[in-house]
Amino acid sequence: MLAVLSPGQGAQKPGFLTPWLSLEGAESKLRWWSALAGVDLIHLGTVADADEIKDTAKTQPLLIAAALLAADYLPIADVSVAAGHSVGELGAAALAGVLTPESAITLAGVRGREMAAACALEPTGMAAIIGGEEPEILAALEKHGLYAANRNGAGQIVAAGARDSLDKFAAEPPSKSKVIKLQVAGAFHTPYMAPAEQALGAIAGGITPTHPARLLLSNADGVAVTDGDEMLARLVRQVTAPVRWDLCMRGLADLGVTAVIELPPAGTLAGLIKRELRGPGLPEIVTLNTPDDLPAARDLIARHRAAHTNEPSLHFGVVVTATAGTFVPADGLEEGSPIKAGQLIGQINTRQGAVDITAHQTGFLVEWLAHRDDPVSSGQPLARIGELS
Repeated sequence: MLAVLSPGQGAQKPGFLTPWLSLEGAESKLRWWSALAGVDLIHLGTVADADEIKDTAKTQPLLIAAALLAADYLPIADVSVAAGHSVGELGAAALAGVLTPESAITLAGVRGREMAAACALEPTGMAAIIGGEEPEILAALEKHGLYAANRNGAGQIVAAGARDSLDKFAAEPPSKSKVIKLQVAGAFHTPYMAPAEQALGAIAGGITPTHPARLLLSNADGVAVTDGDEMLARLVRQVTAPVRWDLCMRGLADLGVTAVIELPPAGTLAGLIKRELRGPGLPEIVTLNTPDDLPAARDLIARHRAAHTNEPSLHFGVVVTATAGTFVPADGLEEGSPIKAGQLIGQINTRQGAVDITAHQTGFLVEWLAHRDDPVSSGQPLARIGELS
């Protein structure tokens, strides 16, 4: 089983699109997409310097254009799974057939402009936290009024929030951790981006999505989303919601993905996968950065493409909590028990009272990821549910 991945902001490099312009149809397509995005994608991808392509309003449509352009030269019909990191989810949604390329490019342009505008409202930022123990890190973030904006796996959490709070957090980091301030415009994937979410939602309301043609993993919980309307709603909510790339990688492992192609500008997601899924379960990886990498990518697809069969296959989803507190599983619910969509699987006890946690799909309880009276944080996985299809 093969997955194609679309990278997010921070992966861009000056001039990375230059070699792609030699391919037939590439330049005209980029000019058309530039008109939709409201930025000159050819300029940004060839001659713009690092500072210019760091601008959120320009970076986001550039990344989606690069991923979709390269994918045009691959037999994507033979790919089983698509996923993207942050803005890269727009590219993944297009590759899965939920959005047209034109819709994905247009939304990336709006998303980038509106997030840049939201960043200008308050002095906010982000910082990568390397190492340390996750519970201690999350508790420290909560103490400083910060958010775990990205959980990238491989011991990396990205904090976001007010700059003064980030400074205080960096001055007294959790034990065995290192805090690296990121050169970004603001606190992405936090409530500070609410104006951008509202603006993106207004535009997205005019789009008619379709159901995905292949498995499409969501940044929200690593679950394969099967409904186009639900995925579009998640793409809008993602602007203020944490990116759970750790759960996406767990989803790739649960699905039995044997090969991965990262679209340009490639390398960041491949590195995370190598660190997180190291060992016998590590999939074969091709980082697609120039047209010279296309033969290797096509060969990988030929060797790992989806087998057409009528046999049922097992898919997994992860139930996460949207609030912090203490977890209490539902009485009598054991691993292996059948589960119905909407069924109560437990509660989170908070200072304000109990919050019900329900299953998002029908299937069976594969395993508990949290146990009775465990302290849990917002976004933490609680249970894995399996489903035959």
